[in-house]
Amino acid sequence: MTIQTPAWVKHAVFYQIFPDRFARTQRPLNHPAMAVTLEPWETPPTLSGYKGGDLWGVAENLDYLKDLGINAIYFTPIFQSACNHRYHTHDYYQVDPLLGGNEAFADLLTAAHDRGIRVVLDGVFNHASRGFFFFNDILENGPHSPWLEWFKIENWPLSAYDGAQPANYTSWVNNRALPQFNHANPAVREYIMQIGEHWIRQGIDGWRLDVPFEVQVPGFWEEFRDRIKAINPDAYIVGEIWKPAPEWLDGTKFDGVMNYVFAGPTMAFAAGDRVAMQYAEVPEYYPYPALDAAGYRSKIEALLALYPWEIQLTQLNLLSSHDIARALTVMGDDLASLALAVLLQMTFPGAPCIYYGDEVGLDGGLDPDCRKVFPPEKAWHQPLLAHHKALVALRHHYAALRTGSYTVWLTDGDLYGFKRELGDETLLVLVNAGQTAVPVDRAAYGELATDWRAVFGDLEVTSQKVIVPSRSGGILAQP
Repeated sequence: MTIQTPAWVKHAVFYQIFPDRFARTQRPLNHPAMAVTLEPWETPPTLSGYKGGDLWGVAENLDYLKDLGINAIYFTPIFQSACNHRYHTHDYYQVDPLLGGNEAFADLLTAAHDRGIRVVLDGVFNHASRGFFFFNDILENGPHSPWLEWFKIENWPLSAYDGAQPANYTSWVNNRALPQFNHANPAVREYIMQIGEHWIRQGIDGWRLDVPFEVQVPGFWEEFRDRIKAINPDAYIVGEIWKPAPEWLDGTKFDGVMNYVFAGPTMAFAAGDRVAMQYAEVPEYYPYPALDAAGYRSKIEALLALYPWEIQLTQLNLLSSHDIARALTVMGDDLASLALAVLLQMTFPGAPCIYYGDEVGLDGGLDPDCRKVFPPEKAWHQPLLAHHKALVALRHHYAALRTGSYTVWLTDGDLYGFKRELGDETLLVLVNAGQTAVPVDRAAYGELATDWRAVFGDLEVTSQKVIVPSRSGGILAQP
């Protein structure tokens, strides 16, 4: 079969936003549901507390994102929920009132689209919550509820809150706050399909699917794809799959996955033995052990061999997310390591995704610390922000960095070099993760035989050599 993926994703630079922590609106509000007591914005985040970021706040900062070069946003869940991360969905048709409700989302979507910024929402369709109406009816009415077959009830009585008693229903990872849908029930299946269709009709540009591997019903995600694409063939469907995922990326289910298989080796090469293992060992994406250039090449070429090229170009390439410690913290708070990783990310096939605040040096350990509020401008690391802006601009400027072929041509100790090529456009990327500058003899490499100029980084180009400074990298283009 011919695999088709959304063309726009190949040219996208995503920005992931955790809505409660990005920005509070500055506009005057007459919304009683938002007139509530919140945690102080500047204090450390807690597992249960709300900071009060909202969607009007995001809309007011779209020009900042546009200036950064962002043209797509992935939001973690925004639907009504009784938790700050909103993975405990109460109502899939209502945006959370603390975020401004459906009115705020409509305003945001219009403002984003007016700026050429796409919007992808998080679809939490494996499980609901204790507050989800259909499950709450079961808690109220027990075996008399009409919704029993929507969930996997095992015995009575249900214990939704008392951990000393068996829950007696199936929940995600045995978390009784997250009752799992019975996806084999045709009514449940249709309900979820209609949710997906509804928000596509409202104008969203795609779905990121939470733990889709938990849904074991044959044909479920194939039908979801068919129905979403029937409404908008350009909608992006990306799954949260942490491991190699060829069975999910055969053209019948998802357009891409959250590419943790890229994130782990990239940090292991960029940071080496600087990785802070207390932040890296629990999540299964392996930014360790330290890799030299040859080891990194092996990991990257194995990744590129996993999927068809059309799929490679629509992977979601991240370094941080709401589920792992921030890249800066994982890499030992070493800014040079983060800068190297971002260089590799922005020059790799697929859509790079910046987790909000990473571009200004926001740090953070494991949840909830990785979900800090976006810092005030006085706390921004301006050179790191400039580094992101420059690389994003180059990615937008050179088509070869978006859809060109990827060929490794140099591995020497901690020096890694690869080529992105499309038509008559060729770029060479050199990354030196080592502690000493490395001179590359141009006569020894055919790739360096023609004229080149540095378009990014501190590369020194002479007639005989290209010198790559320590803990640095750059991009060469032909004049």
